[in-house]
Amino acid sequence: MDMDIRIPIGLLFAILGLILAAFGLYSMNDTELYARSLGKNINLWTGIAMIVFGGLMLLFPILEKRKKTDKNK
Repeated sequence: MDMDIRIPIGLLFAILGLILAAFGLYSMNDTELYARSLGKNINLWTGIAMIVFGGLMLLFPILEKRKKTDKNK
């Protein structure tokens, strides 16, 4: 099997991050919702962090595959 576990994990984090960031953007002006987190939009920032992490998890297998094909040439 040539399946890299980073691909489904990256997709999972990226999709969930997009959902969470979208909710953070949608509820940006709801001050009552973010009163418990000292007024910080935790949904937006956590969603962005998850998107970045998922993107990195998807980027590493692509770079590794490209590196292997360059060695074979």
